[in-house]
Amino acid sequence: MRTLTALALGFTALLAGCGNSTSFTPGTPVITLSDTSGEFATYRVTLDSISLTDSNGAIAIPFQLTASEPDNVDLAALTDLTELLAVPAAPLATYKSATLTLDYSNARIWVNVNGQAVAATPVSSTGTALTTDSVTITFDPSHPLVISQGQSTRLAIDFNLAASNSINTATTPPTVTVRPFVVMTPAPADATVMRARGLLVTVQSGSSDFIMNVRPLIDLTLALGAVTVSTTAQTYFNVNGVTYTGAAGLNALASLPQNTIIAAYGTLGDLSGITPGFHATSVYVGTSLESPLADHITGVVSARSGNTLTVHGATLLSPPIPGVNFDYTTSYANNATVTIGSATVVSEDGVAASGLTPAAISVGQQLDVSGQGTVDTAGNISLDATAGQVRIASTRLWGTLNSATAGSASLDILSLGNFAPAGFNFAGTGTTAANPSAYAVNTGALNESATAAGTLLQVDGIVNAFGSAPPDFTASAITAGTATEQQLVVEWINGGAPAPFISDSTAGLVVDLNNANLGTIHEIRTGPVALDLKDPKSFPASPLITTVGADQSKLQLAIGSATLTTGVSVFNSISGFATAVSSTFNGTNKIYRLVASGQYNSGTNTFVASRISVALM
Repeated sequence: MRTLTALALGFTALLAGCGNSTSFTPGTPVITLSDTSGEFATYRVTLDSISLTDSNGAIAIPFQLTASEPDNVDLAALTDLTELLAVPAAPLATYKSATLTLDYSNARIWVNVNGQAVAATPVSSTGTALTTDSVTITFDPSHPLVISQGQSTRLAIDFNLAASNSINTATTPPTVTVRPFVVMTPAPADATVMRARGLLVTVQSGSSDFIMNVRPLIDLTLALGAVTVSTTAQTYFNVNGVTYTGAAGLNALASLPQNTIIAAYGTLGDLSGITPGFHATSVYVGTSLESPLADHITGVVSARSGNTLTVHGATLLSPPIPGVNFDYTTSYANNATVTIGSATVVSEDGVAASGLTPAAISVGQQLDVSGQGTVDTAGNISLDATAGQVRIASTRLWGTLNSATAGSASLDILSLGNFAPAGFNFAGTGTTAANPSAYAVNTGALNESATAAGTLLQVDGIVNAFGSAPPDFTASAITAGTATEQQLVVEWINGGAPAPFISDSTAGLVVDLNNANLGTIHEIRTGPVALDLKDPKSFPASPLITTVGADQSKLQLAIGSATLTTGVSVFNSISGFATAVSSTFNGTNKIYRLVASGQYNSGTNTFVASRISVALM
């Protein structure tokens, strides 16, 4: 059996090697995991361990596997949602660096190609098969990780998929060249939306709080510290398929036994004590989340015929089989077949007592389905949910505005649930099938009538019931593409470039777009849209990549490579980062990829970034 360390064993390992330089009185690192997105449908790797090195060279290990566990984490799922990975005890110390070890031996990586998910082959920078890889991250000397007695301190991990991977779709199958690039930094509790999965401990009498033990991702054995979860009168609960709001949900939770599986969605709360706080906006419990007797499929509906759904980009989560295995197993497919029926329980995430029936499920809808699943010898996935549950989740679409009036809008859809419309069959969605080139959106009070035609929009909401369109979709939020977080991505080839910038200083970076080793990727990405930095119609010149105008308290600036002895160096201010960049490009080191996250200002031709990653060869 492949398992993670139990809490007691983990704490023993945590203290090992700490010597006399570190107090054994613990504080709590609150470890969160997210990624900077790449163009992946799924990206499953094994997270083997995280170790911390203090200023005296002593090592603590707050997270470790006893052996490799395939399919431990889907990093592609952590683009818009952060995972609360662990809240273990840790010795008091000032930590100068961390090392994250990944196992790619059983990696499953699928890329988006023309609306379809295609399995890709991950390879190293030399073209060989991948095994285990470690990345050392050095914290900003002015902003180390300090674990204090009786307090919680957040350690934010960002696995930069865009900086770590180069996709080649010209081969069959596509190949993904992997050079892991990871950023870690101490960070405050903020508005980052995250999931805390674990086991119920107790509902606290006389309050609106409950305590859970963290068991992250899809693990079945780990216990990595306790979290106090606070709820409000507006908190949504889905408990074993029954929905509640506020105190009624907390009462339902109190009736359940200890160690019931649970996941809270929300934000970090009070970190002043040894047990961190968490503010929950929604809570999923028992069979609504997972079940030892049911399989789960997540994905987006790409077609419906009667009670048969085609689920696109489908991940199948299967519980252990007694006597055979002891861990969840996962499978992934471009399409899976799901059968629903009149007895299928349907709910909409965040909406209590919705009264929905299976008729609510239509093409383009993001969902989570439980039932009895099978995978045949060819890898085809099917699931019988006629006696199961369907959770309808918020779906994101991207499109350019055709026209709008108060309460409605027509969009030319570019992606729906992360896939291009070429991957969908809209037959049966209404008296006239939904047209992705003129997709009708009920905007409600979100009036877009003053928005110019051709504007790129990010729209979140729910697909309208099957057969009921138009409108095809009801929006809960609409954001102009220019107001979303954008990515500036540049890649260099032929072994990289030793002098990639026209200028580099505390004012920012300007990429030399005429460099002989510049690759084909040099663009600003806004959702599914990429604008070429060398296109004079879009950019008058290579833009200045600057931190001026960004929130200075949230800067994450990194340079390095997993292959360097110094690893990846992180800076939380532009001064240290600018010095590191200038000293790095001295004619020896070469750049591989540059990824900046922020927003482009067309008026000043500047890209204002809060995160900049300079990945070296």
